Amino acid sequence: MTFAKLGLIEPLLRALERLDYNTPTPVQAQAIPAVLAGRDLMAAAQTGTGKTAGFALPLLQRLTLEGAKVASNSVRALVLVPTRELAEQVHANIRDYAEHLPLSTYAVYGGVSINPQMMKLRKGIDLLVATPGRLLDLFRQNAVKFNQLQALVLDEADRMLDLGFAEELRAVYAALPARRQTLLFSATFSDEIRQLAAQTLNDPLSIEVSPRNVTASTVKQWIVPVDKKRKPELFSHLMRKQRWKQVLVFAKTRNGVDQLVERLRGQGVNADGIHGDKPQATRQRALDSFKAREIQILVATDVAARGLDIDDLPLVVNFDLPIVAEDYIHRIGRTGRKGNSGEAISLVCADEVQLLSAIETLTRKTLPRHEEPDFTPDHKVPMTDANGQVLKKPKKPKKPKENSSKRSLGRWLDSAETPAAAPQAKPVRKVPTFNTGPRKRKP
Repeated sequence: MTFAKLGLIEPLLRALERLDYNTPTPVQAQAIPAVLAGRDLMAAAQTGTGKTAGFALPLLQRLTLEGAKVASNSVRALVLVPTRELAEQVHANIRDYAEHLPLSTYAVYGGVSINPQMMKLRKGIDLLVATPGRLLDLFRQNAVKFNQLQALVLDEADRMLDLGFAEELRAVYAALPARRQTLLFSATFSDEIRQLAAQTLNDPLSIEVSPRNVTASTVKQWIVPVDKKRKPELFSHLMRKQRWKQVLVFAKTRNGVDQLVERLRGQGVNADGIHGDKPQATRQRALDSFKAREIQILVATDVAARGLDIDDLPLVVNFDLPIVAEDYIHRIGRTGRKGNSGEAISLVCADEVQLLSAIETLTRKTLPRHEEPDFTPDHKVPMTDANGQVLKKPKKPKKPKENSSKRSLGRWLDSAETPAAAPQAKPVRKVPTFNTGPRKRKP
């Protein structure tokens, strides 16, 4: 199978040849013909398998062949993404694909001045990549219009349809024309998201090129049990012992990112961090330096879990496990991309056993444990089984005392026995109370 056989036009084939795209991936082979045919689509595939090209190439071709001139402040195709980093990554790919096409593309997101974006939109944009919040800001200021919109793409649709984006998405959907092509692309789709998506798509074609919620086989995964307070010490120990060269580290909180970066810098390690409190220019500068291998360790919250396409990244470390199990798949998907091999190590403390269980249940994979000498935790991380369930040791029943009452013996009786009825207590006189309002239910 070749891209030419999928029906792509010569300018796109020329761009793909320069990018060294030789053979379509499975998701591209199935998605491109469907999008060219105008079908609504739900496509699930592991991260790093070329989903962006799966929707961008056919959309660029349709926009080119239809040839309509985009009006001022209008857009013809819209790609919604959850993070600024992903907006930059997706737009960079689309710009490369459209190198030989007479189309305009652009990306808008928060964290930077809105005025240059408003100026750029005055000429109209054929294909716009946007985060929902900034798109709504532009729409409410009449800087962007949707009367020419033909296609909507939700990239990383699971996050886009998460509760955190639901209100913004409702506002965006209300502004869009009802007749449009809608494409949902993601590495993971929960059952709830599938039900919600079914309400917004018209007779969608469903594509699943790999088992749902399965991590890439190119990534070797394991966990290291450790006490929570010793995680920073263990990280530094592993970094020196295994001589890590380039590592993407995920921490749960913004403070956690800053603290780990400060500790590493204090040890003479070239490290930087990105999270939602940092200005976009600072985040982009740190990311660019990491991609250029000018930074050895990049520590990030889940803003970096999606959209980072780093050439041959060898290692991802989960300093903290993610709260949402699906984010584990996206985190470790930053390595082992495009057929390369990678490793993913998670430092797990006893407090995170339920998060570990959720990850193993989602991925249907029990993560092997590697005990690190001198870091054996005082608070043991309970074992989990193949289904990701926490294995608890059954408690031994306490023996009843000889003088214990019949009331305390009730739980020790065989099923055929019935405890003697307890004497009825005297009725308590009810004291009238005044209703001062609805009671708060105890948590």
